[in-house]
Amino acid sequence: MTSALVTGASRGIGLGIATRLAERGYALTISARGAERLESVADRLRDAGAKEVHAVAADLADPDAAARVVDTHREAFGTMKALILNAGVGTAGPIAEFPARRFDKTVAVNLNAPFALIQTALPLLRAEAKNDPVHGSKIVALSSITGVYAEAGLAAYGATKAALISLIETLNAEESGNGVSASALAPAYVDTDMSDWIKDTIPAEDMIEVNDVVEIVDALLKLSSRAVVPKLVLSRAGAGLYTA
Repeated sequence: MTSALVTGASRGIGLGIATRLAERGYALTISARGAERLESVADRLRDAGAKEVHAVAADLADPDAAARVVDTHREAFGTMKALILNAGVGTAGPIAEFPARRFDKTVAVNLNAPFALIQTALPLLRAEAKNDPVHGSKIVALSSITGVYAEAGLAAYGATKAALISLIETLNAEESGNGVSASALAPAYVDTDMSDWIKDTIPAEDMIEVNDVVEIVDALLKLSSRAVVPKLVLSRAGAGLYTA
């Protein structure tokens, strides 16, 4: 059974990706913080065509959460075709005034959790790559354009996203020869709830659509094991190419 794990799956980009995978007949493990909303999303994904859906409510700031999410997937499916690392926290503020506690939370969710999820899921991804050497298995991580091009006020967020890109690139150096390849997507502002705070300055209609990201993820998952796309930047039309 073709299966994927999607974090941050209850809304926005994660929900869009999970829905597309459901429509393609994937079996899914989904995670997000809110249990009630997550169960509702699981029902929607089953209706959309997912062969099986397991919902795991988890706060990825908790160091033990990654293992619990991956263990649920392992027990249900045994292998993993795709790991979608979408969960993250957005935060803004100048370096001089940025609270240490908020910095630690940002690092925990945006970097520590993806590292732990990848490390724990690798045996499942390798097993799937062995079963299907033509296509292998994939990891797609949602980074940010601010992880590629620095932007004032987004130092903590951008630093974690830059580190995530580095993690993905190193993973390819270590694992793509085993059929496990990874891509970091680095979009500018996408029209989701996470971007509501900036919509007075950048209107929603000027932002990237969720479906733009979904289409790219869908294409990446169809690549053969011979192709690796380590990093892909998505800019907003009409904006500077190097700004969020």
